[in-house]
Amino acid sequence: MRYAAPTTTDEVRALLGSDPDAIVFAGATDVVPQMRGGRPEPSLAIDLKKIDRLMAVSLDGDTWRIGAAAPSSLLTSNAAFTADFPGLSEAAGLIGSDQIQNRSSLGGNLCNASPAADSVPALVVNDAVAVIAGADGDRRVPVADVVTGPGQTSLAHDEIVVCFEIARPGARTSDAYLRLIPRTEMDIAVVGAGVRVTLDDDGAVSAASVALGAVAPTVVRVLDAEAALVGSRLDDDALAAAATAASDACNPIDDKRGTITYRRQVAGVLTRRAAVAAAERVTNAQGDSQ
Repeated sequence: MRYAAPTTTDEVRALLGSDPDAIVFAGATDVVPQMRGGRPEPSLAIDLKKIDRLMAVSLDGDTWRIGAAAPSSLLTSNAAFTADFPGLSEAAGLIGSDQIQNRSSLGGNLCNASPAADSVPALVVNDAVAVIAGADGDRRVPVADVVTGPGQTSLAHDEIVVCFEIARPGARTSDAYLRLIPRTEMDIAVVGAGVRVTLDDDGAVSAASVALGAVAPTVVRVLDAEAALVGSRLDDDALAAAATAASDACNPIDDKRGTITYRRQVAGVLTRRAAVAAAERVTNAQGDSQ
């Protein structure tokens, strides 16, 4: 296996174009365990962490740009980013141990294409867009459209995710991400739920986004749960309807980590809790600003 550490996206595309068996990696926190588990070694491994654009985290006006290879720890330690997206910051902080988070990245977490990836539901509810570099220049794709199945993405062989663009949330808007794991930490989600809500001046939900992970081949956006929340004050009936919609949207598998019935039940519970947590953040932030 050969190793390359290019410093530009053009070099990456050239390397990928020269070898159909080449792979890219942003931190290797998935690639190395997969190879140790029996995955064939690539003929060429391309390290993306020498490319400045892929490592940067910046706020440009009202848009955050998160390099696809930027370590998760850069997000969790960024107070301004965490204030805007506490749920997404939480999700990034759940990718492995502290040591892993100095290597892991949102780009790697997305393109590994695991149904249980923690950061993807949080990216989806925040309308994140992936900027993808290819032979014809950059193209922008909603994060929800990048993963097409377990281990599969919509990227061509010579394309890479360069960064994510996320608009700063509007007034009285916040998010939350919750997951259930078998252990206390450093495990794969049995179910993950991301929720973002916007409250009007009277405390009613004026907009909502709900996305679930680990309950289907790809992250599931739950439109019926969103509809149940909008217009409500997150009363018991609205939360129960959102939980039912989340459970009904699941298409999970039975495995040693959870049954289909269990995952559906948990999806509803986490959706309810994450909606309440996101709304409480809006209320708390409003109180702090007064």
